[in-house]
Amino acid sequence: MSDMSFTPARPLRLEPTAGETAQGSFLGDLWRLCVPYFKSPDRWIAIPLLVLVITFNFSGVFLSVVYNEWNGRFFNSLEKKDQASFFREMSIFSVLATLFILNATVRTFTNRYLQLRWRRWLTKKYLTRWLSGRAYYHLEIARSADNPDQRIAEDIRLLLSSTMLLSMGFLSAVLTLVSFLAILWTLSGPYTFSIAGSEITIPGYMVWAAFLYALLGTLIAHFVGRPLIGLNFRKQRLEANFRFGLVRTRENSEAIALYAGEGQETEGLTESFTQVLANYWKTLMAELRLSVYSVAYDQAAVIFPFIVASPRYFAAAITLGTLMQISQAFSQVQSALSFFVTNYADLAEWRAVINRLRGFDVAVDAAMHMPEGPTIEKSASATDVSISGLDLVLPSGRHLADNVELRIRRGDRLLIGGLSGAGKSTFFRAISGIWPYGKGRIVVPAGARSLFLPQRPYMPIGTLRDVVVYPDTESTADDGVIAVALRDVQLAGLADNLDEHAHWANRLSGGEQQRLAAARALLYKPDYLFLDEASASLDETAEAHIYQLLRERLPNTAIVSIGHRASLRQWHERQLEFAPGADGRSALVASS
Repeated sequence: MSDMSFTPARPLRLEPTAGETAQGSFLGDLWRLCVPYFKSPDRWIAIPLLVLVITFNFSGVFLSVVYNEWNGRFFNSLEKKDQASFFREMSIFSVLATLFILNATVRTFTNRYLQLRWRRWLTKKYLTRWLSGRAYYHLEIARSADNPDQRIAEDIRLLLSSTMLLSMGFLSAVLTLVSFLAILWTLSGPYTFSIAGSEITIPGYMVWAAFLYALLGTLIAHFVGRPLIGLNFRKQRLEANFRFGLVRTRENSEAIALYAGEGQETEGLTESFTQVLANYWKTLMAELRLSVYSVAYDQAAVIFPFIVASPRYFAAAITLGTLMQISQAFSQVQSALSFFVTNYADLAEWRAVINRLRGFDVAVDAAMHMPEGPTIEKSASATDVSISGLDLVLPSGRHLADNVELRIRRGDRLLIGGLSGAGKSTFFRAISGIWPYGKGRIVVPAGARSLFLPQRPYMPIGTLRDVVVYPDTESTADDGVIAVALRDVQLAGLADNLDEHAHWANRLSGGEQQRLAAARALLYKPDYLFLDEASASLDETAEAHIYQLLRERLPNTAIVSIGHRASLRQWHERQLEFAPGADGRSALVASS
């Protein structure tokens, strides 16, 4: 709050719809989201971990090839009734099974550990960008991206888990395809048949059968499952909206209870949840259709290789062991080729998550680079805050006030009034440097400390000590000084609870929160103190006590107040108000 610097702003367009976001390059979006981590300072651990994950995927495929060879020998021993060979193969199987277990265990741990570090880095990156340049605030006033909390907490987690699962699955599919393709080609041999008296021979015919089976299956899966991309995108947004509604109700429980507004809240939350259920039902139907098809596809894949390879077995061209090897090799090749069929639902959700994060990136980038707005200048030669030619504009483009001129000197006591909606609070936002709409010039003394106290003070969750000194992270006030400040603002009952950790916005009444905010001002000792109806929840006696305290303890601080009470006039030497003109635009004029 002490920093009055400002990044200029421009209006943002609303977030793209699911259909709009689907037009982007999937691989390009994935590259922009994932690759930066492997170029970060954490790359010296991230890259070796990724190499280990890939290595264990390679070794898993290698073990599958070895198992395929073992499978042929094992069934041949059964066909020949060779007991010695049977038990030898069983002992080999125990070794293979142990290696499979070790491989899966180490691969899973390495994969999850990489995701853990990756999520930590990516979450910190998103939090930093969201909270930098007041992007979080600009997103809210422009309504350019819904539920940033859900995107940072949930979408990042889903992005990383899906990326590792599907990318490693795809890599394994490619390795499996390469490894078993040659095996299947060799084992299946040529297939000869006659058409119109001509003999036709197809070499490695089981390979071609696997390709045709997987190609047809993938095309049908895409046709059946394509609606899931848009449905999953919408699901994430609707679920986040419903959670936000629940949290908002909890945070405002007292106000709702006083209004007896349970009926309206129930209606609103029910409507929100109805949208969740409606989308869930559509998603369920789409997933059911895809699931029915996928199960049928997988079941047919079990018997298909036996049907195609059986003629050569019954012709005694291959042994039972070879037939079983062909079946397993076909299964591996077909499974590798059917990667998109098997994982279509996960791929659809993955794409939806990437779309949401990309939309969030676009919105944050725009919020951080707004080119218009009032100009804030820090001048070493300035002794006062000087405001000239200030136009206040709403995001809709409607003008609130034009050509505001004002000089605020050290030690000033200034009261600003006017009708609700005339632009008083927006005027404060412009001075603080957070309002991105409008134009004008605001000059502030270099190094000046300013503090803005809104009508509803922000109470972070934490110890009372941290709440009182907020936002001064470099405060040198010791517990004794903080306790005195609390007693001075008539919060003596809290002075001994500085180490208590709580949700203070729920613990303290509106008046107590405003008194605590006054204690912040006493500790912070700003050069310029702006109070936006910061005593509205106090009775006139308590209000007079706070203003008397501020006048005595901060004699050189300029105090600028927004308020409607006549009792505030005695504490201010100048009174101004935003008076609306004939065109609906306000002007700052002296109050009578």
